[in-house]
Amino acid sequence: MFFRTKTLKSTSDYWEQIKKLKTEIDGADAILIGAGAGLSTSAGLEYGGQRFYDHFSDYAETYGLQDMYSAGFYPYKTLEEYWAYWSRHIDLNRYQPEAGKPYTDLLKLVQDKNYFVITTNVDHCFQKAGFDKQKLFYTQGDYGLWQCSKPCCQETYDNQEEVLKMVRQQKDMKIPTSLIPHCPHCGSPMTMNLRIDNTFVEDKGWHIASSRYKNFINKHSNMHILYLELGVGYNTPIIIKYPFWQMTATNQKAVYACINSQETAVPRKIEKQTIPVQGDIKKVIEDILSFHDH
Repeated sequence: MFFRTKTLKSTSDYWEQIKKLKTEIDGADAILIGAGAGLSTSAGLEYGGQRFYDHFSDYAETYGLQDMYSAGFYPYKTLEEYWAYWSRHIDLNRYQPEAGKPYTDLLKLVQDKNYFVITTNVDHCFQKAGFDKQKLFYTQGDYGLWQCSKPCCQETYDNQEEVLKMVRQQKDMKIPTSLIPHCPHCGSPMTMNLRIDNTFVEDKGWHIASSRYKNFINKHSNMHILYLELGVGYNTPIIIKYPFWQMTATNQKAVYACINSQETAVPRKIEKQTIPVQGDIKKVIEDILSFHDH
């Protein structure tokens, strides 16, 4: 069992941590990046607040919804209503936005390094920023993919063309019935390829990426590796945070860095191998890129 310990938050401590982290990024044999929702939030992809009301004021008024996350789980009565919401959500968070500065700056930090990325984010920002597709494993799905709701097979389907039709043709928070997507194999309604329950489809691409991730871990398990965690909270800590802690604990050469605007507490067992940085991820990455001794 890990017991977490609090970390210092003074200005001098902040710049000391930035210096340590820059040194690790420059000197590590490998960098494993683990990215959560906080990274996309730092890039401006807020799911609540003004951004929600700017694009979904009708959903707030009609259904009493207050953010995009809970809106995705709302029990819409018809598939016409379900897909009206989801098409707008996908377009806004997957097809419309640029990757955002935290992503493009992160690529500047690691593009010449031996890196790999595991992320729970489903918004495609790593790909948009120019990260090598062969070095990405997005474990929880992709807004750009659909799957059979049953599911009758382990296949996913690109949805961009159909989603944009739904966005253009929806009225009164409903899409035309003719646009409801169905599985080409069994005829069941399609659904999002997001890990919400045990019907999540892990397609061929998912398994290839999973193998690459495991191979990267095995190859560097006893080397000087930096586990760089960005914006990972405690919703699904078993995917990135806890494995990073465990792998650091079993390798004395490993370093674990956590950048988060919220809690950066770390296990006592790996405290001496840890670089916690509390702050906005966008600013922290900018500070690492432009760092010179303070």
